[in-house]
Amino acid sequence: MNFYFEGGISSFVRYMNRNRRGLHKVVYVEKTIDSISVEAAIQNTEAFTESIYAFANTINTIDGGTHLTGLRAALTRVINDYARKNKLTKTDGENFSGEDVREGLTVVISVKLREPQFEGQTKAKLGSPEARGAVETVFSEAFSSFLEENPNEAKAIIGKVTLAFRARKA
Repeated sequence: MNFYFEGGISSFVRYMNRNRRGLHKVVYVEKTIDSISVEAAIQNTEAFTESIYAFANTINTIDGGTHLTGLRAALTRVINDYARKNKLTKTDGENFSGEDVREGLTVVISVKLREPQFEGQTKAKLGSPEARGAVETVFSEAFSSFLEENPNEAKAIIGKVTLAFRARKA
């Protein structure tokens, strides 16, 4: 099967969220670092489940890998830093977990590498360590900028994350 979305992965994220209420517009980033092309689209919704699709050299890495680890680490760090910096957290200095941050999240991440290393014959998981650093750098920069430039959307995101945090603690 071939899938094609006019507008690329941003349109794909909008399509996946067609029956969900988004908390903000789709955040899209595309950048190349050290010959690793990183492309990501993300949108937080009011839903409770996460939808994450990861690709490496157009291969659907259903078990994730280093590129997905980099995105998750960057996302959690950026949201915790923003919440602390803007005094939007009432969690007594405790950080939000990755699980809290990803609740209701829809993400498509795609990396293109010269010589990708996959784990197993099915190529279900990317093992290239350089992908993690590239994704972390690119995504951190883009998502931090988005939060700074869109304080109302940032408050909505932090509010949703705080709700997930409190539910987990209860």
